[in-house]
Amino acid sequence: MNRFVAAVAICPLAFAWLADAAIAGPLVIKPLAERKVSELPPGTLFWRIETFETPAAAQAGAGPWSLVAEADGKTWLFTLGAEGGSTAGGSRVAEVGPIPRVAASQYLLRINEASGPPGSITPIHSHPGSEAFFVLSGEQSIRGPDGVLRVSAGRAEAGRGADIPMQVSSSGTSDLHALVMFVVDAARPFSSPASFP
Repeated sequence: MNRFVAAVAICPLAFAWLADAAIAGPLVIKPLAERKVSELPPGTLFWRIETFETPAAAQAGAGPWSLVAEADGKTWLFTLGAEGGSTAGGSRVAEVGPIPRVAASQYLLRINEASGPPGSITPIHSHPGSEAFFVLSGEQSIRGPDGVLRVSAGRAEAGRGADIPMQVSSSGTSDLHALVMFVVDAARPFSSPASFP
C-alpha cells in the first residue's frame, strides 16, 4: 500500500483536503515576525493592530508584547494586551479578542501572512495556543469541530483555543491576503497534524 492510499485509509478527510488542494493548491503561509516571552500581560487579552509611517517609528512604540511586521506595503505593529490601548504615533486599524489564554513556561508570539487564490486550503492541523485573524482582502474560512468561521476583508476575529483541530481556506471570490496572530506554548511544536472528530 503506498503512502497516499495509506493516508486516505487512515483519515478519509485527508482525501477531501488533497482533492481541494489539487484544484487550487495549498494556502501559502509566511512567518513575518515572532518573539518569545516568559509571561503574558495580566487580565483579558486582545491583539491591537496599528500601522505606522516607518518601521523605526513602529519599533519605537513597541512594548514587551509587540511585534513589528511589513505587509501589504505598510508597517504594522501588533500588540498583545488589555482592551482599548493605543500607541503614540500609530493609526489604529483593529482590535481583536478576547484571546484565549494558554498556560506555558514560555510563550511564542508570532505574526504570519496567509495568501492564496479562492479554494486554496491548509491541511487539518492544530496549534498549542490561540490564533486570531485580520483579513486584508478576500475571505478566510476557518473550519473547526463546531462549524465554520468566515472572516471577510477589513474584519478581525479571534479563533479557537489551544489544540482544537482547524482547516483554513481562501473562501472568497478573490485572492485571500490575511495577517494571523498567535500566542502559543513555545516548548511545543508550532503546528501539528490533526483530524476532526
